Amino acid sequence: MGVKAMLPSYELGFYALVVTCAVVYSGSGIFEASRDSMNRKAFRDGIKPGWHYFGRKMDVADFEWVMWFTSFRNVIIFALSGHVLFGKVCSMTVPQHRAVMYMIYGVLAVLGSMGPVYLMIILSHCLVLYSVALAKQKWLCYVAGLCCLASFKVEPFGSWQSGFVTGAFDLQDVLFYGGCTFTIMRCMSFALESSKKEEGIYSIFNLLKYNFYLPFFFFGPVMTFDQFHAQVSTPELRRKDDEMKSIRVNALLHAGAIVAVDIFFHFFYILTLPSDLKFVNRLSDWSLAGLAYSNLVYDWVKAAVMFGVINTIARLDHLDPPQPPKCITMLYVFAETHFDRGINDWLCKYVYDYIGENHDNILKELVASISTFAITTLWLGPCEVVYVWSLFNCFGLNFELWVQKFFQLGPFARLEAKMSGAMSRRIRAAFGAVNFWAIVLYNILALNSLEFALLVTKRLLVMGFPVSTLSIWFITYCGVQLIKERERILAIEEEEKGDKAKVE
Repeated sequence: MGVKAMLPSYELGFYALVVTCAVVYSGSGIFEASRDSMNRKAFRDGIKPGWHYFGRKMDVADFEWVMWFTSFRNVIIFALSGHVLFGKVCSMTVPQHRAVMYMIYGVLAVLGSMGPVYLMIILSHCLVLYSVALAKQKWLCYVAGLCCLASFKVEPFGSWQSGFVTGAFDLQDVLFYGGCTFTIMRCMSFALESSKKEEGIYSIFNLLKYNFYLPFFFFGPVMTFDQFHAQVSTPELRRKDDEMKSIRVNALLHAGAIVAVDIFFHFFYILTLPSDLKFVNRLSDWSLAGLAYSNLVYDWVKAAVMFGVINTIARLDHLDPPQPPKCITMLYVFAETHFDRGINDWLCKYVYDYIGENHDNILKELVASISTFAITTLWLGPCEVVYVWSLFNCFGLNFELWVQKFFQLGPFARLEAKMSGAMSRRIRAAFGAVNFWAIVLYNILALNSLEFALLVTKRLLVMGFPVSTLSIWFITYCGVQLIKERERILAIEEEEKGDKAKVE
């Protein structure tokens, strides 16, 4: 109830004004803190000279972002541009064999960047999981796949395997573990899809074509085998209307986002500031809340840019890859929270939806969520912070269902039925605002540190109560109402499209 309920335009305008003023006020506090801390000794490693015409230093605390767009920018451009040109030639000349050509290019690129030993490690895991797939037993595919994943995520097995790869460059560890772990997830998808095949099994050649598609190899996203196999096996390559225009627009948006993030980091040191808790503790409650939230938004932007660039290349190859993650600003429920759409789709298909079915049974949902977060913990790498992050997010996901079931009981259901749609929407938004900050606080555990998360929680819920707590809750409520308005408009548009399709 309340999904399509309208609110008065003046009420929505008031909500938009409140959110805008709050963002500006909080941002001004972070800007002043960044300016005052520019030459602070504690931030010497995280703040370096940036673009000289800004006259300010730059936040460089995220080494992956810095490496992608400085040291390894030319290498990435060269490798992906080569793939695009190679793929275009293959699509024009031998479209029926393009998957083979993609595989050859991917193998050569991996061999050239990481060496023959690394390639042998990848191939050995592919061979092991292909052998398991021959048995066509799902439980065996899960056990073997998770054991292979653990061999990279649990010490000393991970260090032992990485020790075989010689050479030393800044992103070697990232490329090693990224390529290996994504390979295991792809091999598990292949094995599980093979176990569902009624007659025979897919060949190991299909697995290699799937695994060595270069744009997805090191950083994902994970595209399930059934989707990839169906799309690369299509002999006739046709584009939708205005698809190339959409691809060009997305490419320009991602390039603009990269430049915008670099400019942003010259004025807002959102990644470096949380490293000094004494300094952060002097910020106002508003600035501290904005700092915590901006860290989540940046991580979403980072994922959206990385997966967006990869997806643009995949679309040029006539694939329909997993979309970038849903904007964190538009989330207020745990069930939709993720930073990697590919891994999320993989987990939903093979674990969460498989066990939880329609997610209406409390016990099944508990088992499904525990299983999902257990695999996620292994995927991220077992450690104290990941354990805490998984525990809280698993609880949040289940608590949503418990609250939903509680308010579906007779008295509450009858009470809501008597309400207008607008009032029901307001009450749901009030609960959504609480959930929104639960998502923020639970996820900055993994993005920053446990200490920073505890500091934010203490300041906003204990020391800031009641003024800061209630005011931030009200501002978040206003934001959730704006999200709900967007959802209402999208729901109406989808309904109109469905009606139009039925008429046609």
